[in-house]
Amino acid sequence: MSFASIRIVTDDLDGLVAFYERVTGQQAERPAPVFAQFSGPGGVLAIASTATVAMLGGAVVPGTNRSVVVEFEVPDVDGEFARLRLDPGDVVLAPTTMPWGNRSALVRDPDGNVVNLFSRPVR
Repeated sequence: MSFASIRIVTDDLDGLVAFYERVTGQQAERPAPVFAQFSGPGGVLAIASTATVAMLGGAVVPGTNRSVVVEFEVPDVDGEFARLRLDPGDVVLAPTTMPWGNRSALVRDPDGNVVNLFSRPVR
């Protein structure tokens, strides 16, 4: 078995895609109007409209995540945090050095999902 992707389902596909295009600095692949994805060496972040899960009978509800963190390793947490120019209400944790040494900034995407921009300590 190999890991394929994490998919975020949303009622605002274009808004979420625009946010992750800003975060990643890359343009999303859009193979269909209801689906987008960002491919990278660590895996795929997929973003899909609620239309793609209509047959699941409410098993997937956009904007309700309170347990999963989307993480991006970046070379300069403080620089990326500054570049994004987020509204203060979207900041969960400003750039901070964690007790285990990682530098992290946690923010919310437009659907309220937590996104961690982090770098590992230099060894």
